[in-house]
Amino acid sequence: MADLPEWIVSADREQLSPPQLLAWSLYRTGNGDREAFRELYKLTSSKIFGICLRVCNDRGAAEDMLHEAYLIIWKRANTFDTSRGSAIAWMSAIARNRSIDWQRAQYKWKFDPIDGACEFADPVPLISETMLQLEASAGLLASLALLQQCQREAIYGAFFGGLTHAAMADRQGVPVGTMKSWVRRGLAKLREAMDAAELVTQPTN
Repeated sequence: MADLPEWIVSADREQLSPPQLLAWSLYRTGNGDREAFRELYKLTSSKIFGICLRVCNDRGAAEDMLHEAYLIIWKRANTFDTSRGSAIAWMSAIARNRSIDWQRAQYKWKFDPIDGACEFADPVPLISETMLQLEASAGLLASLALLQQCQREAIYGAFFGGLTHAAMADRQGVPVGTMKSWVRRGLAKLREAMDAAELVTQPTN
């Protein structure tokens, strides 16, 4: 088992804020504390299930993904680091990515494989990583409203719908390159909007 951070060891559980309590439970879960894991599930399963259901759009599949997400959380809890984000954001990313994997698997049969085709690196940033960072801000919805409709729908499809660029391009009747461009430009505008919002809200000395 890994050593617990000092603040976890010395913390008065009753005095912890909700985010701190989640981090406390997650750290202790990483140290093999099953009671902490049960509490973590109790505190977060409703939100995590909502993420799975939103991505899978199928209750049965969402329940399966919820179970798999918590198995992953149990196994990887000892890798959690508060310096890289909140506990709920870390757990949400696991649930979302697992659900997206399931969703993508449902679309594989629609596309015929191209024998002998080479794989090329996709320059588009990972949707899950970028959106996870942006989702933590209250200004996300306002920033999305600034995008062109095609860009907004592309980002929603990739992130919340768990669709591949090819699947979205097929739905919209546009080339895959066009769809990637919509996602890339939309993410760039989101970053600009969020950076501007952070500058506005920074306290002045």
